[in-house]
Amino acid sequence: MKIQVPATTANLGAGIDSCGLALSLYLTVTVGPETVEWQVKHNLSASIPTDYTNIMVETIRQIAPDVMPHLLIVHSDIPTERGLGSSTAAIVAGVELASRLGDLNLSMTEKIAQASSFEDHPDNVAAAFRGNFVITAMVKQRVYSVRHLFPEAAIIVHVPNHKLTSYESRNALPKTIAYDQAITGSAISNVMIAAIISGDLKLAGPMMELDTLQETYRDQFVPELEAKRFVAKQNGAYATLISGAGPALITIAPETSRQAIKAALQQQWPEDTYLDLSVDKDGLQVF
Repeated sequence: MKIQVPATTANLGAGIDSCGLALSLYLTVTVGPETVEWQVKHNLSASIPTDYTNIMVETIRQIAPDVMPHLLIVHSDIPTERGLGSSTAAIVAGVELASRLGDLNLSMTEKIAQASSFEDHPDNVAAAFRGNFVITAMVKQRVYSVRHLFPEAAIIVHVPNHKLTSYESRNALPKTIAYDQAITGSAISNVMIAAIISGDLKLAGPMMELDTLQETYRDQFVPELEAKRFVAKQNGAYATLISGAGPALITIAPETSRQAIKAALQQQWPEDTYLDLSVDKDGLQVF
């Protein structure tokens, strides 16, 4: 059995902990034979565990503790600690493996709820499972999600050479905000979602960049955000925003503008890696 899970970007600027988008960058897991102890072979950093303490195995053991240990062969093209859902992909794969190896036959709703219990917010996990653009809400541990097609667009990911933990980025957010700020943030998010569903990225883009709820507090980790946003916009982009918790950035643009935007960014910030991606439309796949 082989499982493929897409990378994800969350928030889309104005949709904090609610809006997720699946991307054409993948983690794959091949299930090998049963073993005495869990073994994980991967192509990732040496700091990532290869035994039962691996987050994927921990997920399996918590959901289906009676599953026999296996050899898991993992290959991931998703950069870690960049805001592209690398840990989410591992958790989602773990939930799927628990369901299949444990004969649990979990429904999609149950899988998303299980994965969300590890992540504490459902935006990345729902997009990873379902693919495309997913709007979510978690209310009293119950998860609601709606999947919709994202308009055709080029996705350019700016990957810096430094990492940022989700904890550090999350810790920068305020515990409370003013009521009028919350109202404005909610209204911007509503218009952004409506514009995406209507296929109007020319309107959705500015809404993504008008966020009042999270980017204002996280842009300290991405000091080049405004400059990159300006350069991308000058070359035809709809929007440039922090991907999830950061520090990677996402530029959403017409396909016809992809190369011009990428060339302009590479000229000014050659130290970054730029990934040419698209929206993953299928979500988790099992082969």
